[in-house]
Amino acid sequence: MADSSSSSGSDLKRAHEALAQIVLGKERQLKLAMACLLARGHLLIEDIPGVGKTTLALALARVFGLQFQRVQFTSDLLPADILGVSIYEPATGAFRFHPGPIFAQVVLADEVNRASPKTQSALLEAMEERQVTSEGSTRPLPEPFFVVATQNPSEQIGTFPLPESQLDRFLMRISLGYPPAAAERALLTEPERRGVLAHLAPVLSPERLMTLQRQVQEVRTTPALLDYLMALVRATREHPGLRMGLSPRAGLALRRCAQAWALLEGHAGVIPEDLQAVFTAVAGHRLSAVERNGHDAVAAEILASVAIP
Repeated sequence: MADSSSSSGSDLKRAHEALAQIVLGKERQLKLAMACLLARGHLLIEDIPGVGKTTLALALARVFGLQFQRVQFTSDLLPADILGVSIYEPATGAFRFHPGPIFAQVVLADEVNRASPKTQSALLEAMEERQVTSEGSTRPLPEPFFVVATQNPSEQIGTFPLPESQLDRFLMRISLGYPPAAAERALLTEPERRGVLAHLAPVLSPERLMTLQRQVQEVRTTPALLDYLMALVRATREHPGLRMGLSPRAGLALRRCAQAWALLEGHAGVIPEDLQAVFTAVAGHRLSAVERNGHDAVAAEILASVAIP
């Protein structure tokens, strides 16, 4: 088991280093994105245009050797544009299903909140069940399957807020923000990251990634750690600044992400610091705050106020 943990740690370190060559100065966000992938979840990146959201999705696909598809969400995008459609073929006298871009291992839903709610909902079954039902037939999606959605700030023109049911399908939400000064200078003076990405060889195979995903489930969580997790969840339900606290499904998401973070850190079991590292990214978008856009602040407050048992 020790040899397996050592091998996993080495593989994940190499993957993180490769990602850091592409997305500069964002080591913590890269680790969160990797933890989300290892936990078999989906990632929402909310930020202004131009800070590297699409580049991060491309880099994750390239580093792990995964098939990639990008869907540009617009107000006139239809569900069939994502899922696929059956087309009549005169030569055979029958309809044949043409898969949409959702049938890829990594799907980038770019600017997901610019599409109508009807089109946004087309992602729900795919993200939750990892399958697509269309025209009476159910088709499995490839494994591994990872949706990375980018979202512009809700105050920007032409956006449709994601409903709670859609937000809950995302295991994590992160924000990249502006790069540090040194990283931004490197962006200005070194070759463009897309050019570097084009020559980046895969570090791990999809099969190795799926092995690591299975190892996440084996990372130990002690009763004391679960007591701490439950205390955090309970605090969200009792906080006066929140209309709605975390659900039991959110608690399961917290545990899974903490296990993934522990694997990234080389820990045999989850420690409180692993849970603290992922808490805001997992909980923030699931909380309904009384004050507009106050959910992340409340999540940080809860994290600071709940004592470790």
